[in-house]
Amino acid sequence: MEPYILYYWPTIQGRGEFVRLALEEAGVPYEDVARGRHGMESIQHVLDWQQARTAPFAPPVLRAGDLLIGQTANILQFLGARHGLAPRSLEARLWCNQLQLTIADAVAEAHDAHHPISVNSYYEDQKKAAVARTRDFRNHRIPKFLGYFEQVLDNNAGHGGWAASSKLTYVDLSLFQLVAGLRYAYPNTMKRLQRHWPRLIALHDMVAARPRIAAYLKSKRRIPFNEDGIFRHYIELDEQV
Repeated sequence: MEPYILYYWPTIQGRGEFVRLALEEAGVPYEDVARGRHGMESIQHVLDWQQARTAPFAPPVLRAGDLLIGQTANILQFLGARHGLAPRSLEARLWCNQLQLTIADAVAEAHDAHHPISVNSYYEDQKKAAVARTRDFRNHRIPKFLGYFEQVLDNNAGHGGWAASSKLTYVDLSLFQLVAGLRYAYPNTMKRLQRHWPRLIALHDMVAARPRIAAYLKSKRRIPFNEDGIFRHYIELDEQV
């Protein structure tokens, strides 16, 4: 099988991490191209809107043979169907995509919590607004999103603890990453609240224990969380204990 080529920023997990997790769980060869020589040039090339009629807007982008696929949920829908990370029926696949898009909403809000005014300005230039925005995110939006996913898991109880099927799908991998990211960014908040989401936390732990994912998390391929990515830990933005 020809290796996939993933185009994503080389120093952050970001939205590309949801794709990496699916590729790792599927056990298929891929090249994280921006982490090699001339990688950033490769990203710029695939984002050349004037050269390709279907050029993606932004990373992550996946090349699969002649296909060039953009948008995280779109890539995961493709990989899920091809590598057994999604159910077979149309209805179930639409449900997985719907859940993934809701995860994308949560990820976008997590980013905007520390960049509430502009993505083109430094965090330090909008810290005051970020404190107010993050307070609302911690107190209202995190509970609403994770409470929803807890109910999704409860509605699928009796099917192995997974979110959308009787076996793992790419949605479960993405929920793992969402929980992991929020734990990194808001450790005090998550420590206080996560008792309300026992099924979601159990899902996180099941995914982390899967052999391929466990090996990936210990490898150098897994970029550590940091303060350049989507999930950032600033002490002043977490609950104070």
